[in-house]
Amino acid sequence: MNVLIFLVPIALGLGVLGLGAFLWSIRTGQYNDLDGAAERILDEDADEKPLG
Repeated sequence: MNVLIFLVPIALGLGVLGLGAFLWSIRTGQYNDLDGAAERILDEDADEKPLG
């Protein structure tokens, strides 16, 4: 039971860290264009660069 004194704060800390990372990703716009990335992989011309 003494190990719970260490494990509970560690679990809560990791949860807060994960929530902070999620909120940071929302604020920086990581989820703004979900359809663009899905369509970009199908567009073959987007990766080609002119050689000249």
